[in-house]
Amino acid sequence: MRFSGLGQLVSGGSGIEHLMHDLGHALAAGGASPLMLGGGNPAHIPEMEAVWKSRMDKLVGDPSALRRTLAIYDPPRGNPAVIEALAALLRTEYGWPVGPENIAVTPGGQTAFFFLFNLLGGRRDDGSQGKILFPLMPEYIGYANQALEPGMFASLRPAIERTGAHAFKYHLDFPRLDPGPEVAAMCVSRPTNPSGNLISDAELARLADVAARRDIPLIIDNAYGWPFPGIVFGEAAPLWTDHTVHVMSLSKFGLPGTRTAFVVAPPHIASAVSSMMAVTGLANGNFGQAITGPLIADGEILRLSREVIRPYYLKKRDAALAAVAEFFPDDVPYAVHESGGAMFLWIWIENSRRPSRALYEALKARGVLVVPGEYFFFGDPDDSWRHRHECLRVSFAMDEADVRAGLRLIGAEIG
Repeated sequence: MRFSGLGQLVSGGSGIEHLMHDLGHALAAGGASPLMLGGGNPAHIPEMEAVWKSRMDKLVGDPSALRRTLAIYDPPRGNPAVIEALAALLRTEYGWPVGPENIAVTPGGQTAFFFLFNLLGGRRDDGSQGKILFPLMPEYIGYANQALEPGMFASLRPAIERTGAHAFKYHLDFPRLDPGPEVAAMCVSRPTNPSGNLISDAELARLADVAARRDIPLIIDNAYGWPFPGIVFGEAAPLWTDHTVHVMSLSKFGLPGTRTAFVVAPPHIASAVSSMMAVTGLANGNFGQAITGPLIADGEILRLSREVIRPYYLKKRDAALAAVAEFFPDDVPYAVHESGGAMFLWIWIENSRRPSRALYEALKARGVLVVPGEYFFFGDPDDSWRHRHECLRVSFAMDEADVRAGLRLIGAEIG
C-alpha cells in the first residue's frame, strides 16, 4: 500500500514522537525510574486536585448535569453557556469587546493550532503559498510538524542579551522583522515554551502594530499565560486588537486529560475554526467545559490561577534556579534564560563540546530525561547556527527532589 503525499507528511515522525518513544522505552526497561525532567505535563497541585474532586462530585451527584456531560453532543463551537461565561469574563476582567461570536472550543491547544495554521497558511488561489512566521525562535516543539504543506513555516532568530554571568534573554529582533506579502500570519507564545521568555508589553504592542499594518493575524499562545493558568512571573498585560487571535488551554490549569482549549478571535476566524471542528471531529468533548464552566462564570478560575497555580510554580522555579547555582560548575560557560513564566528552565551551554542531542543521550544513560534544544528551532533551513545545538529544556514541574537530583546529574555531565 502507498500513502499519499499528505499521508507521508503527517506520518513521517517528529521530534516529539521520537522523544516519547525514548520515554516509553525508558519506563518499560525496568529498574530505577528515570528522572522525568523532559515532559510538559503540569504539576499535580493538591489544592487544584481538591477542586477537581469537588467538581466531579457535583457532576456525579446531579443526574441531569451528568447526562448533559456524557450523553449529549455540544454544538461544534462548544457549550453555549461556557462560551458566554468566558466572553463575559474577558469583557469584565480586561475590557475586551468580545462575545460568543469571538470564541470557539477545540479539543486541546494542539488541535487549535493545527486548525489556525492550515486555515491561514498554505496554497492560495493565485498559486502562492501563505506562510506562518514565528518571529522569535525558539518556539514550542508541538508547532513544528503541524503544517499540511512543506515550507509553510518561517522563523526569525532572536537577539540575545547577556543579563548576568550565567543568565541571558531572547528579544524580538525588530530590525529584521519585515514580513512580506507571503506571510499570512505571525505566531508567538507568551510566556514561551521552551525558554520561559516573556515578551514585554512594549514588544507585544509593537508586534501587534506590525500585524495590523500588514493586515494579518497575530496568534498568541496563552498555554501558560493569562487569564488562566497564569504561570507568569513578570509583568504581562493581555492584549486585544482587531488582528489578535488568542488560544487559551485548560491543560496547564491542571486538566490536560480533558483536551480543552478556547480560540478567541475575530468572528470570521472563530466561525471558521468551528466549521473545521465540525468536519474533523463533529463536536468537542464536554468534560473540560463541564468541570470548569462554573469556575469561569464566577471568576474563580482567575483566583485559582493567581493565588494557587502561579505561587506554586514560582516556588518551584526558584528552587530549580537555586539547584542550578548549587550544582553547575561556575567555570562552565552555561547560561539560564531569564524565567518569565511557564514551567521550564532553558539552559544554554555555550561552545559545548557536544551538541544537545548527544548531551541528551548521555543524560538518558544517567537516568535523566530532558529535551534537546534542536527540536525547538524550526522554519529556518539553515542548520549551521551553533546556538540551536547548545540548549536543553528542563522541566521543574516534577517533584522537587527529582528536579534537584536531575540538575545535579546535568551539572556533573557538563562539568
